[in-house]
Amino acid sequence: MREIVLDTETTGVEANNGDRIVEIGCVELVNHCPSGRSFHCYINPERPMSEGAFAVHGLSDAFLADKPVFSGVADAFEEFIGDARLVIHNAAFDIGFLNMELKRLGRGPIAPIRVVDTLSMARRKHPGASNSLDALCQRYGIDNSRRTKHGALLDAEILAEVYIELIGGKQTSLGLGTVSATGIGALGGIVIARPQRQRPLAPRLGPDAIAAHESFILTLGKAPLWKTYLGIADEA
Repeated sequence: MREIVLDTETTGVEANNGDRIVEIGCVELVNHCPSGRSFHCYINPERPMSEGAFAVHGLSDAFLADKPVFSGVADAFEEFIGDARLVIHNAAFDIGFLNMELKRLGRGPIAPIRVVDTLSMARRKHPGASNSLDALCQRYGIDNSRRTKHGALLDAEILAEVYIELIGGKQTSLGLGTVSATGIGALGGIVIARPQRQRPLAPRLGPDAIAAHESFILTLGKAPLWKTYLGIADEA
């Protein structure tokens, strides 16, 4: 399964009142694991940056002046995301801006059905708690020390780690439901690959319980039926 973790930076907070996207960052996940592929671009918004937005991400009008406009990156952006599911924190904000930009070019919008909002996920999992990206990093022990300013690609990379924790952490990649290379077994069942634990579980029986069990086994005689099924030879 292919997913794209996505973040944007903008000139302000009102897509319907002329604010524009100035940065897009995307990170590709395949089966909930980073593939190493990413997409990143800065965009000339063709309008001044608001003071509030500049304080958040630090992208100035001078820095963005020689960057391509959205129409110059739209093809590459849409090709990268393809039809993958989009994972976004506070998705309504980013999707609102992206769809406004696509509308200006006469292109179709991104459908809500393909979007996963990690803010909504976090609110369901941690009701009443702060669920900002920084708060979630602290909760899950994710290093966000590089995040002195908001940046679309960096935030997407961090969000990818947060998303994996929200859906169950690294346990999601154990592959317990993976069909092995042997495929269909002799009885027509699917053979499941079961990974071995790196550290064996501690025994649940103590020495006294083990001794009691061995004493009970001695009461069963020299040829108990269960030994036949296990292939255990009788002692002479």
